[in-house]
Amino acid sequence: MKIYFHLNTGGFSNCYVVVNEKDGEALIIDPGEITESLISQIEDNHLHLSAVLITHNHGSHVDGLKTLRKIYSPKIYAADWEVAGNDTYVLNGDGKIKIGKMIVHYFSIPGHTSDSIVYSIENVLFTGDVLFAGSMGSTNSSYSEYILRTNLEEKIYSQQDGTILMPGHGPPTTLGAVKVFNIDN
Repeated sequence: MKIYFHLNTGGFSNCYVVVNEKDGEALIIDPGEITESLISQIEDNHLHLSAVLITHNHGSHVDGLKTLRKIYSPKIYAADWEVAGNDTYVLNGDGKIKIGKMIVHYFSIPGHTSDSIVYSIENVLFTGDVLFAGSMGSTNSSYSEYILRTNLEEKIYSQQDGTILMPGHGPPTTLGAVKVFNIDN
């Protein structure tokens, strides 16, 4: 597996292209902005874009989806039907999906938003806006914060310390570093 990073300068959010190098199968996580370099990466490497995974329905994570769908026909996975209407494969709770030869585990982690999902591929977690290097995601109430903390404790912090976190904003980190250095712990 290879992961490519693209920055959405409009919302300073991270977009990831995940590629199975053996067969050229690709998926995109949080297409906040579709740039020429992102399209060139897909086309120049003859990648087959199979899916788009949305961590939560905020503009800086989904605004590029409309453009992407004009060019390609990927399956769209999210916890919010409104992301792409009837074309959305709505994910509920925790589970796994197979995209090409990649196994993607997903975890519902409400708190930042009601539709927040973390995706796990091999030893990498794509955390959207629920967990960053330095802090957990923002919430709009003490109850939402409690729900987020509880879900992070049960579903994320139980993973191995060497697990790599690719957040929706900011730099990548490891779960071990988050456990030691995050101000919210």
